Amino acid sequence: MVIIEADITTLDVDAIVNAANEALLPGGGVCGAIHHAAGPELAHACQALAPCPTGEARITPGFNLHARYVIHTVGPVWHGGNHGEPDLLASCYRNSIKLARLHGLKSIAFPAISTGIFGYPDDLAADIAVSNLREHVASDAATPQIYLCCFSISSRQSLEKACKIQSHEV
Repeated sequence: MVIIEADITTLDVDAIVNAANEALLPGGGVCGAIHHAAGPELAHACQALAPCPTGEARITPGFNLHARYVIHTVGPVWHGGNHGEPDLLASCYRNSIKLARLHGLKSIAFPAISTGIFGYPDDLAADIAVSNLREHVASDAATPQIYLCCFSISSRQSLEKACKIQSHEV
């Protein structure tokens, strides 16, 4: 896993992950940026795949992006952590990796799913992202190269902290 600060829409990877809404419509934040960069064809492709329930994932071509594919996953809205949010967020990472493997992808870039307008606390989201992605890397050599793409300093710090803490766990 590699932590980077970058505009996810500019990355030259096999797939970028879109933190989408259930309707897979262009929205704000990273979702809006991805749709804008990919062009109107992405919205048309998403219409055929919607709805996408929270925790699940869908895949489309990348259209005008450098990435060949966009994996759309719907993260949970934060309601305090007692409404299944951790399991749903973990499912976003698991299902995105499953789609990447199914399509033979060699590299995938994730944003900090649910941490923007969905309100998931950075530290908690980072712990879930790192633990789930590490589990996939450890259990399957076919796991693609994973990039964790940060949009803010706090997001990067949370991911670095989660990586450091989990690397010391047995």
